[in-house]
Amino acid sequence: MSKDHSGSGDPPTIVEKPSEVIVDSAEKGFRADSGSFKEDVSPASPVPKQSPNRVPRWIPFQYNRHKATIPLNGKNLVRAAEWFAGLAILFFGFDQGVMSGVNTSPDYLRVMGIDSGSDRDSAALGGIVAVYYGGTLCGAVVAGVLGDRIGRLPTLGFACMAAIVGAALQTSAQNLAWMSIARVITGVGTGGLNTSVPVWEAEVSSQGTHGSAIGFSFFLNIVGLSVAYWLEYGLRNSQHSFRWRFPLSFQIIFLCILLFSINFFVESPRWLARNGREDDARYVLARLRTANADENDEQVLRELADIKEIVEVELREQNANRYMAMAFKKDRYNVRRRVWLAVNLQIVQELVGIGVITVYAPTVFGQAGFSENKSALLSGINDLTYAAAVWVAVLTLDRVGRRPTLYIGAIIMGISLILCGIAARYVSDTSLSESVRFSWGCVVCFGTFTYTATFGATWLTIPWLLPVEISPLHVRARGSAFSVVGWSIGNGVVTMITPYLFKAITYWTFILFALFNFISLPIVWALYPETARRSLEEIDVLFTSSSIWVWKAEAEAKALAEADPDAFEAARHGDIDAVALRQRVRRQGSQATIKSTGEPAADGQA
Repeated sequence: MSKDHSGSGDPPTIVEKPSEVIVDSAEKGFRADSGSFKEDVSPASPVPKQSPNRVPRWIPFQYNRHKATIPLNGKNLVRAAEWFAGLAILFFGFDQGVMSGVNTSPDYLRVMGIDSGSDRDSAALGGIVAVYYGGTLCGAVVAGVLGDRIGRLPTLGFACMAAIVGAALQTSAQNLAWMSIARVITGVGTGGLNTSVPVWEAEVSSQGTHGSAIGFSFFLNIVGLSVAYWLEYGLRNSQHSFRWRFPLSFQIIFLCILLFSINFFVESPRWLARNGREDDARYVLARLRTANADENDEQVLRELADIKEIVEVELREQNANRYMAMAFKKDRYNVRRRVWLAVNLQIVQELVGIGVITVYAPTVFGQAGFSENKSALLSGINDLTYAAAVWVAVLTLDRVGRRPTLYIGAIIMGISLILCGIAARYVSDTSLSESVRFSWGCVVCFGTFTYTATFGATWLTIPWLLPVEISPLHVRARGSAFSVVGWSIGNGVVTMITPYLFKAITYWTFILFALFNFISLPIVWALYPETARRSLEEIDVLFTSSSIWVWKAEAEAKALAEADPDAFEAARHGDIDAVALRQRVRRQGSQATIKSTGEPAADGQA
């Protein structure tokens, strides 16, 4: 595509050469004679009258500006909020890792009636872990609705209470059914926290600090995982129920601190504005953005105005902000495609094999020929390197980009798992000497450590970042819930089948998950656009394409930038109507040539 700049600056005209560039007639507002958008082409949908959302008084944890809150303002209050959110993520990490040690306790296996080593017992062991993710799926869906209706803080409170009840039931479990129900209830609470906390944290954090906040949260997530491992390592010599009941009860400490702290924090200013509490939203913004809670501060007023604009979009598009509409209904924002990209990436994240390592790490090291004591010790050290590797992602993610990071991670992790599989095959070969088998066991250990560190530096963060980056603002809260749904499905499937895989195909389990790593490469290349160093508005431009393929969406965005720079710039700077009304440029054969002339387009020109 070439340009003739001999004109006087009039809008560019697309000329066929020799193929045709088609502009959808359905896209109202595009002038075929000039290749540009008309001003005020169609009146915006009327904004429904906004009235305060009356949340019943009996619902606890509602925000009241006149109640005692944490005596901090400005950056200190934001940091406190990040620590509060981090504690919830730390609990999440602990809860993920705690079952790894529980599954190796002989007393636990005896109480659950799954200590015979049969295929049925292997399936039951995986099932107990997997039903938890059924609970997280339900909790995410419920929290997505409650978060919009009753507020972020009350939703956090209910999620904490559900998790506390579930943890207490797990601690006192006496049989398989009891434990399974307790795991589901705990999962409901965890799913609610995983949905609500990231949204609340993003809405109270300062603009431009989201990346560092995400990195800090994931660091605490792996710290929680490490705490679970080391706690259980300290109890490894106990043969009584205390070995597994105490770690399960220990997570209640985190939850009680969260529950007690909720009333001392501020509600999301965006939720307050969305529900007709503009004065409260201004007050909360003043506390979050200024050291002296100045409600007349220019930044506060500007951000409040931005929030009100977003609220107007939400009110116009409120029918689209529903789960069924988001997942199955086609709209001008292509929300459906964005939702399924977020869900699928979370599922792929689990299929690359991290659940095999985090939940069944002692089993992995046991297959490598290490004793129970050494397996637990290696699992704990592995978690420490895992936590350290997260900081690599924090430092490199925005510089390297999302797509290259996922490519690099999948390749290294796939190779690492192949090494583990090959080495595990020789570890189990009794015809080899003990020293040779031990050497191959060290190769399994090296491959596992390399895999885990690589995952922490690459695939750990992006599937959680992407839903925030690709979701339009008016569906972002429930978009986060869909992300947790995908995570729950992926985790549930992997953790349920892994014990059976280790028993049925032994070292081939590593090869299977290595294969999934390599399969992820074309999926990322074809379907997931690069979001690093792009504004949310630029990402919106990409997703207005009717094509699911990344290269076509990129080509259309480039063509729009050349054919109508004004419309493209308006879209890049947040003009939602410009994004919605953009022309659909489709290429058939050779490229079109753009001419900048003041003359009307001739026949055959669009």
